[in-house]
Amino acid sequence: MRLSEFQRAVAEEFGEAYAGVLIRDHWLAALGGTAREALERGVPARKVWDALCVDLDVPVERRHGRGLRPPRD
Repeated sequence: MRLSEFQRAVAEEFGEAYAGVLIRDHWLAALGGTAREALERGVPARKVWDALCVDLDVPVERRHGRGLRPPRD
């Protein structure tokens, strides 16, 4: 997952207005920081997306991100 795909998935799942707040301020215990901090540390965007989905109870069927390809195994 590219960073642009991550940003689009967050915006489409949670809304444009809330996406920036989530990325900047929502603490992800699984990653030891916010999504922005994790991305800056080099955590792959897919891993950050997955952590957000788990933390915010996104249904499994939408965790690949709207309009995105399902993750490769």
